[in-house]
Amino acid sequence: MADHTGHRDRLRKEFMARPESFPDHKVLELLLFYVLPRQDTNPLAHDLLDRFGSLQGVLDATPEALSQVKGVGERAAVLFRAVKELGRRYGASRASLEDIVDSTRAAREVFAPLFYGARNEMVYLLCMDGKGKCLGCPKVGEGNVNAAEINARVIVEAALNHNASRVMLAHNHVSGLALPSDEDKQTTLYLRELLRQVGVILVDHLIFVDDDMVSMRDSGFLMEIL
Repeated sequence: MADHTGHRDRLRKEFMARPESFPDHKVLELLLFYVLPRQDTNPLAHDLLDRFGSLQGVLDATPEALSQVKGVGERAAVLFRAVKELGRRYGASRASLEDIVDSTRAAREVFAPLFYGARNEMVYLLCMDGKGKCLGCPKVGEGNVNAAEINARVIVEAALNHNASRVMLAHNHVSGLALPSDEDKQTTLYLRELLRQVGVILVDHLIFVDDDMVSMRDSGFLMEIL
């Protein structure tokens, strides 16, 4: 037990000294300390990465899938879900809705945490005043892994309820590339015109896939509205 405890103490100190360079298997090994206090968690960490391919794959795995890995119980599944949720909330809390969104980069900082770890496609509407100050960013649609339903009435109502004069739309693709499909383009043009009729400018439509993002405005598709 003394050697086992010593190993854990050394790993904790190593992590605290250089967390950014800590390899994924050691991060998992460290996390599993807290649900498997008397077990060597290094082999289980490797098994999880082998099974799901990456740290992201482990955190995205369902409890049912995790339970198929020998040694993973309910407490480990809860821990992984909690870590993922903490990351999402931390990112969202850093994106202050009091900020001015005056660039694609600023918009990304608001939207990106909302798609953190998403398993379904979701749609958000960033509502702003004339100076670009954030008034709110409600979810206006959610779909399955292949498509997100975009309801025009919900989007217009959200913009009006927030007294927005400018809005940005964003949705994620769960898989594939962060490129607008033909359907994305048609929907964007339709929403732009619909919003224009009620005095609201659609500034941009952003598409996210994991760490990648494409701006329809920056790509030239919506430049004429600026």
